[in-house]
Amino acid sequence: MTSKIIIVTGASSGFGAMTVRNLADAGHTVYAGMRDVTGRNTKAAADAASYATTNNVKLRSIEMDVSQQTSVDAAVEAIVAEHGGVDVVVHNAGHMVLGPLEAFTAEQLVSVYDTNVISTQRVNHAVLPHMRDQRDGLVVWVGSSSTKGGTPPYLAPYFAAKAAEDALAVSSAAELARFGVDTSIIVPGSFTTGTNHFANAGHAARVDVVEAYDGLYAGLMDQVAKKLADLAPADADPAEVARTIVRVVDLPKGERPFRVHIDPANDGSETVSNVADLVRREFYHRVDLEDLLHPSL
Repeated sequence: MTSKIIIVTGASSGFGAMTVRNLADAGHTVYAGMRDVTGRNTKAAADAASYATTNNVKLRSIEMDVSQQTSVDAAVEAIVAEHGGVDVVVHNAGHMVLGPLEAFTAEQLVSVYDTNVISTQRVNHAVLPHMRDQRDGLVVWVGSSSTKGGTPPYLAPYFAAKAAEDALAVSSAAELARFGVDTSIIVPGSFTTGTNHFANAGHAARVDVVEAYDGLYAGLMDQVAKKLADLAPADADPAEVARTIVRVVDLPKGERPFRVHIDPANDGSETVSNVADLVRREFYHRVDLEDLLHPSL
């Protein structure tokens, strides 16, 4: 295994924090991208630094607000200046919101799309030129089983954003293949414990509309959360997402899986994705673009 220079976005907590630690433990030089490292994420940055010291690994926090191109550019430029390039980027930054779709303002939908979708474009603008020049690299997209699996109500803005992210990942994979840049989509299912997704979720701003829905849908989110927890095995471990990312990173180029599911509740996403990815492969063969299914070596 060759040590790689890796950037993980949204690494202050949840899957991101687990992933940077696991990648560092595997011997890589890892940058934990997070916003406001001297403010709201001071503790997260300090915890990462303490982990690096205690475990003698190469893990560093770096200021990276994925909602600001200047912040992303500055972080990537600093990393490239020190190491000469970037080998892996993990698109992990995301934010969940809960509530009836009608109760969200248009501005809230824009914000959800910005965090979960548009942010990946800002990071790609900064990172991909270096990977294309290197004719090598790996882009890891942390998606969601909600893209193609069970979709309970009251999560529509998040589901729509993650579906858009998945569409970008699929198209980007083919467009980067001839540059030798690899792609892997990691698909976590619903982990009701061990992450902050539900605890830190945003809520709909139009309170009057929420109240109108509560007349017929009172307790819906509590019901969904309980049922999802019941569906998952007792030993469901969100850290398996991080371990999966490490395994993908450490595989040779061209041997990495295009998509990997980690779904303890088994909401059906893997079944649908298998069909969709099969259709994609067969279509590329039909139009003589099968070389785009794998990165040029």
